[in-house]
Amino acid sequence: MNPYLGYEIALVLVAAYGGILYVLHRSGRLGPDRPLSLFGPALMTKTQRGRALLDRWGRFRRFWSAVGDLGVVLAAIAMATIVVLLLLGAIAAFRLTPAQAPSVTEAVGLPGINPIIPLGYGIVALVIGIVLHELMHGVLARSQKIGVKSLGILWFVVPIGAFVEQDDQEMLAASRRQRDRVAAAGVLANFALAVVFFLALSGLVLVAVQPNANGVGIAYVESNTPAANASLAAGDIITAVNSTATPTLTQFEAVLAKTTPGETVSVSYYDANLGHTVTTSVVLAPSPTVHGRGFLGVAVDTLTPAELKQTLVWPAGSAAGPVTGTLDWLVLPFATLEPISGSTTEYYHLSGPFSGTSPAAFWVGANILYWLAWMNLLLGLSNALPLVPLDGGLLFRDFAASVAARVRRGWSAAQLDAFGGRAVALSSVIVLILLLWSFVVPRLI
Repeated sequence: MNPYLGYEIALVLVAAYGGILYVLHRSGRLGPDRPLSLFGPALMTKTQRGRALLDRWGRFRRFWSAVGDLGVVLAAIAMATIVVLLLLGAIAAFRLTPAQAPSVTEAVGLPGINPIIPLGYGIVALVIGIVLHELMHGVLARSQKIGVKSLGILWFVVPIGAFVEQDDQEMLAASRRQRDRVAAAGVLANFALAVVFFLALSGLVLVAVQPNANGVGIAYVESNTPAANASLAAGDIITAVNSTATPTLTQFEAVLAKTTPGETVSVSYYDANLGHTVTTSVVLAPSPTVHGRGFLGVAVDTLTPAELKQTLVWPAGSAAGPVTGTLDWLVLPFATLEPISGSTTEYYHLSGPFSGTSPAAFWVGANILYWLAWMNLLLGLSNALPLVPLDGGLLFRDFAASVAARVRRGWSAAQLDAFGGRAVALSSVIVLILLLWSFVVPRLI
């Protein structure tokens, strides 16, 4: 396979996108006074359609005001949480070597650029998350009697964002509480969507997915090793070694730690091709890393099939504890366990109402739900950062001004606004430094 195929496809798409912009420009359909205009390199489409729908949804003012107040509280908690995480990451960066330092692409939460976010699933989740985020801004704005000028979508080959353009003068004239309700609405929408999609995935996996056996799943088999010679393959599940059950990774490694090179051991495993458990004898080779230890030649996943199902259904119920289980759910992409595809799907069979469903189609749907939950959580947290021009930046500015109003009772509204502006400018600089810290510091030490 051509290793540069992805870059070549991207180059062709960008070139085609540029050609479309050129044609639109030459035909006079592209410009600031047109429905189509440029926003940096992105094509921006603006329309006034949909404003009546926002008015209808926003007419329940008491309800949306209460929702907005809840959003402000959640956004404040999220803001404090992510700043603490950035500070902890900055401290941990001192212990990283240059080789361990994350790459720049890992700092960008965009599909196709960030190596852990798959392009297809990531784009679907990002677009849905951003569109609903912006719609929530629009609904809250109308509920607070703040005008909406237009709605729109940003394109750069594919949709990369959406926006609801509020009336700037009416936003400035509104009270801090009204502004903050509108600013926090998007963060609240993303958190609510994350919960909804998580619960949908949880229920789907609970009802439909059953592990084929209780053991450790084989992710990879090295060629010319005892495991390969014994016909073990990725997707099989090792249930026992020398008649000792291996329901967890720890127990599997403990059994192998007691073996020696040249020793003949019995390996029981669920064969994904045969559809049942078999037992075979294997002569272990010398371990390439640990002297005097037997070597089977398999790489197993960090979570067993049963543990992976538990993580997707209810991570707080993990045998390792709720914190570890929740972290496992978050880092599934880093452990190459999400999206679930290829040999990983062979750990399971579908049951109940989904027993006749194509496994490939089922796992596409399940993966979409996971990434919808994951990306909405990411969007909610990132937008809560006290950084201009994010929602958290506007919130932090008003938070700072509200604190100053209690401490400096003689200050005018203009002085309070100026203080809030200086506070958010300082917080933006600090956040940017923290965001870059883990990428730069390990390479300087």
